[in-house]
Formats: sequence, C-alpha cells, structure tokens
Amino acid sequence: MALGSLLNNPADHNLGRSRGFWSAIHLDPLLLLLLLLLMGAGLFVLYSGADRNIEVVKAQGIRFGVALVVMCVFAQLDPAVFRRWAPWLYAVGMVGLVAVLLVGVGAKGAQRWLAIPGLPRFQPSEFMKLVVPMMAAWYLSRHFLPPRLSHVAVGLLIVLMPMALIVQQPDLGTSLLVGMAGIFVVFFAGMSWKLISAFFALVSVSAPMMWFFVMRDYQKQRVLTLLDPQSDPLGAGWNIIQSKTAIGSGGMDGKGWLQGTQSHLEFLPESHTDFIVAVLAEEFGFIGMLLLMTLYFLIILRCLYIAVTAQDSFSRLLAGALTMTFFIYIFVNVGMVSGLLPVVGVPLPLVSYGGTSGVTLMAAFGVLMSIHTHRRMISA
Repeated sequence: MALGSLLNNPADHNLGRSRGFWSAIHLDPLLLLLLLLLMGAGLFVLYSGADRNIEVVKAQGIRFGVALVVMCVFAQLDPAVFRRWAPWLYAVGMVGLVAVLLVGVGAKGAQRWLAIPGLPRFQPSEFMKLVVPMMAAWYLSRHFLPPRLSHVAVGLLIVLMPMALIVQQPDLGTSLLVGMAGIFVVFFAGMSWKLISAFFALVSVSAPMMWFFVMRDYQKQRVLTLLDPQSDPLGAGWNIIQSKTAIGSGGMDGKGWLQGTQSHLEFLPESHTDFIVAVLAEEFGFIGMLLLMTLYFLIILRCLYIAVTAQDSFSRLLAGALTMTFFIYIFVNVGMVSGLLPVVGVPLPLVSYGGTSGVTLMAAFGVLMSIHTHRRMISA
C-alpha cells in the first residue's frame, strides 16, 4: 500500500514529466538557468560600463538572443554528428585562417576578419576555438588512451597549426585561447607527467626565441608594462593603473550602481569591453565580484559534471576541454584587468560587450548540453 502510494505520487510524476520535457528539447535546465543569470548580470553591468547607453545594451541583448538560438541548435545535434564532421570543420577553419591572411579585412592594425558578400563580417579564429578541441578529441579518441608519443605529437600539431596562423593576424589572445582549448584535450587524454614536464620545459626554453623572433613590439611592450606599469603612467601603463585604481576604490561593497568615477569620468579605457570587470569591482566591490565568481564557479562545476558523466572518450575529451577553455577566459580577463597578466584583449565571458565571442561560447555550451541530454536518452 505504502509502496503503491509512493510510486503513484503526483509530485514524482510531475518531476518525471519535467525531466522528460528538458530531455526532449535537449537542454540542461540548471546550466541554462545559470547562463541566463550571467547574461542578465552582464547586461546590468554593461549599462553602467557603457555610460548609460541603452542602445549598447539593446545591441548586446540581441546578440545574446542570437547566441541562445545557436546554443539550442547545437544542443539538438547528436555528439556523433560533431565527431563525424570534426575533420571537415577543421579543414574549413584552416582555409578561413589562410584567407584572412590573404584577403582579410583589417582594423586597428590587425587583419582578423573576413567580409563575404551577403554575410556579416566574421572572425574565423573564433570558429577555431570550438573546432580545434573538437578535432583533437576526434583524433585522440580514435586510438587507445593514454595516447602514445606519436599520437600526442599529431595532437599537438593539430593545435599548433591554427595557432601559428592566428598569431600572424596578429591576435595573440585568441591564439592562446585556441591553443589552450586543444592542449586541454591532449592533457585529458592521459598525457604522462614526463611528457607534460618536457612540454613545459620546451615552452620555457623557447620563450626567449618567441621574444626576439615571434612577438611584435606592442606585445613586448605589454609584458614590460605588466612588470612596471609606472614606467609609462600616461602611455602604456595607463590602462592597468586606472583599472587597479577602480578595483581598489570599490572596497567591500562598492560605490553603488552607476556611481563609479573611473569609468564615468572616462579614466578607465574600454570600460564596456575588456575592462568591464573593473567597473563591476568599483561599483559593487568585493561582494559583487564574489557573487559573479560564484556564478562562474557554478557554471564550471555543472560543465565538469557533464564532462565526467559523458559516455564515450570523444565526448569526455571535448566537454572537458570546452569547460576549461571557459575557465581560461575568466582567468585571463580577471588577471589582465587586475595587473597579474599582460593585456591580451580577452573579454569577460557573457559580460563584456561583443558578439562573436559570445556566440562561440554559447555554441560550446550547446555542445555540452548535447553531450549530456543525448547521454540520458541512450541510458533511459
């Protein structure tokens, strides 16, 4: 009797119907809720960072709408589709990167965009943030794990080729993000600690060569400014000095929304894009930053759960790499704005103003939801 009552509990049936609904539309409700909260917080802070320019907020809202649609579309696709199309997407991306160097559109001293008639201008390098880890996961999952040295070498080559093309644009920040996305796949595949140590040793040895033969003058200046921003307080060091001033002046609970002086008096550059976290820290203080970081932490935790519970090697490698790439976005932006890392032009995910990076990130979350919800259908 008691067992029958339990099995026929209306609340259990409602819960089952709810889970069935989300599985049917291939969306993860918890991750979706967290992303919507982050977007809402981003629009709230952006209004202040853009100096109360409602048109900027509307434009960002439209971008978020497009990004959500892209996420939903990617979530409908079975992970097998991504695995099957990974080599072809990688080839298209490499062609796009070469085309940028040959016929790309330049702006602010960089040549990073393609302008195809009838289509909006876009950056192929953003596309590669998703495709490179997908391709690396496709290759490594086809072999026994942990991978052999030869397989690790091919995996690193898959990562390094697009990195080299993106550096030539030049776009060091995006190149590093693409590289980290692919390297995480190699690491999660079971790369031995000896190989990891050898890799970091190789990077350390090659750093001087990169300084003299790869890095451009403005990139070198960013590193020197990081070490001593006061050496040029009115020039190269201005951004970091003003950003750190804004963060420090926020104190525990901040000056209040729309009350930040560094951004509204135009001391803080790029206050609605790369340096928006300084606006948040100034107006909402340590408490506001803690709440934002908690929201990011919950998103990462949910994505890691999806990666751990994935059913096959390809899905686990891809989900883990996409999750850690999202973490790198946050780590680099916050470190850059607080003066712990050089300024490399990495936006704060789903908070900074911008379109292409947000769409790419939401496409990645769509892939994660696809991995999770299709897993549930198979196991049901």
